[in-house]
Amino acid sequence: MKILVALLACALLLITLWDAFESVILPRRVSRRFRLTRVFYRYTWRSWSAVARQMRPGKRRQTYLGFYGPLSLLLLLAVWAFALIVGFAGLQWAAGSPLSTGNGTATFRTDLYMSGTNFFTLGLGDVTPRTPLARLLTVAEAGMGFGFLAMVIGYFPMLYQAFSRREVNISLLDARAGSPPSAVELLRRYGHKQSLDALTQLLRDWEFWSAELLESHLSYPVLAYFRSQHNNQSWLAALTTILDACAMMIVATEGAPAWQARLTFAMARHAVVDLAQVYDAPPRPPDPDRLPQGELSRLRSTLAQTGLPFCDVEASDKKLAALRRNYEPYVNSLAGHFMVTLPSWCRAAKALDNWQTTAWERTPATFDLSESAEEQNEEHSW
Repeated sequence: MKILVALLACALLLITLWDAFESVILPRRVSRRFRLTRVFYRYTWRSWSAVARQMRPGKRRQTYLGFYGPLSLLLLLAVWAFALIVGFAGLQWAAGSPLSTGNGTATFRTDLYMSGTNFFTLGLGDVTPRTPLARLLTVAEAGMGFGFLAMVIGYFPMLYQAFSRREVNISLLDARAGSPPSAVELLRRYGHKQSLDALTQLLRDWEFWSAELLESHLSYPVLAYFRSQHNNQSWLAALTTILDACAMMIVATEGAPAWQARLTFAMARHAVVDLAQVYDAPPRPPDPDRLPQGELSRLRSTLAQTGLPFCDVEASDKKLAALRRNYEPYVNSLAGHFMVTLPSWCRAAKALDNWQTTAWERTPATFDLSESAEEQNEEHSW
């Protein structure tokens, strides 16, 4: 029995340490199906999201979902610590519990207490090891506990720095594509001829953003569960908006930065497909269609007014539909997994950007961001 317990304790220690190494230190995706972290997030998110589905859509549900990312991170660290403590306690018990307690024979409860004080380097001294093997285990666990605490101290700032970098571009998209963002609104605001260079630079910035999103969320999958500051913003909605905009610019004929749109589309689509695989979200086409025929006609009309017309309507519609099939099933599946609402192609008529509202009032728009400076001065002159 003691040999079996010792083997199980060693297996528990090795599984936990390797899982922590892959999750925190290893800077690449782990494709192995069975992982302690994968099992943890699968069942905790399933339970957490099941409660959220019973709530009405709105601010309360979004706030509840926003707590999951930080809390799951703390709980995962607690699971790792508990597993290591139990593993070393099992080794002490298999060695015969050679501990001096001062008030009788040591039990497994004493082994757990001894393991916990060693792991967190408390050094209380009321329970001490008596044999060389017990002392060796005590020193090994104290060193491992010290390293674990150092890892946690370094892990948290790294995660929140990656989260902050992700959110900067999402916040900047508010004034450029609306809240929630939409691809048509993005192109409408950038559609004037004097803004096409700026649109090219925007797409280049989002190409780098998509690459950084892919790298950070593959290395640290917990980041995907961290919600944005505003309920009408999310990393997935922003990524979908950029994919929609790139698809339209690839189809449009004149004036659109098609080459940069293709590069950004390729990088963003790469991120979407890989993340869908990481979170075990198989592609599922959206139902109902995100771009029905009526919205498509409105889209063409808006683009024509901004200087990005479609040449051959029938051929352009087929090409746009083919591009959408490359990414919409993946973003739709990810949206269902994370309980995120995908943005529409066209903006609601009376929607306000986040910068136009406050906690005390909803301030109407004082100017249109797609207008030129001369048009704004003429319209708002006294």
